[in-house]
Amino acid sequence: MLNQFSRTQLIFGKEAMDVLASSRVAIFGIGGVGGYTAEALARSGVGALDLIDDDKICLTNINRQILATRSTVGKFKVDIAESRILDINPDCQVRTYKTFYMPETKDEFDFTQYDYIVDAIDTVKGKLELVVNAKESGAPIISSMGAGNKVDPTAFEVTDLYKTSVCPLARVMRYECKRRGIKKLKVVYSKEKPIRPLEDMSISCRSHCICPPDTARKCTHRRDIPGSTAFVPSVVGLIIAGEVVKDLCRFDHK
Repeated sequence: MLNQFSRTQLIFGKEAMDVLASSRVAIFGIGGVGGYTAEALARSGVGALDLIDDDKICLTNINRQILATRSTVGKFKVDIAESRILDINPDCQVRTYKTFYMPETKDEFDFTQYDYIVDAIDTVKGKLELVVNAKESGAPIISSMGAGNKVDPTAFEVTDLYKTSVCPLARVMRYECKRRGIKKLKVVYSKEKPIRPLEDMSISCRSHCICPPDTARKCTHRRDIPGSTAFVPSVVGLIIAGEVVKDLCRFDHK
């Protein structure tokens, strides 16, 4: 029967669409990368999505985050994402968590219920905890490496963590994962050398933080404020969504 996913079914077939409809995917981090991942998975017919992020939309998110508009500033990212997803697919089961994923909050999640996990968060401690818990539960996971301070969306590729180079975040993750006995991790990363952001304090969130009231983690608490574009995090998010869909469907077109 013709529906909003019929064009996708022409590529993957009905059996694959049934698999997607019965799958639950958890997306940790609903920002520049994770927002596009959630959007694409919803538009691909994934039947259940867990959205994990405690952040509210800020005016400075508008340059790169699909959920950020003037009308959504100050609202929780997961709430806006849920609304968009249900407008795309009212049958999708959406669960939201206003939680910053860290070792202290890991017990809120049962990883055995997930068919796939997306790591789109930006703290090493949280990323490592995600990877360790995913590996222990047997849930597939894909992790986004550094997307900030980069301008070449064509430079991103999918590979194993231990085959990465140049990316500073990937370097740290390689070291820490090796220490923990993690032998492989699917990642999206770029060999592009990060650009050093301009030190312009007149527009720096460091000295002019405009985060919405009651924001738990303001810019002034961050060690570094990365630069960003509209066309790099979005590409990373869409690449991740594509990998999740193809892996769930076991689709290998060569």
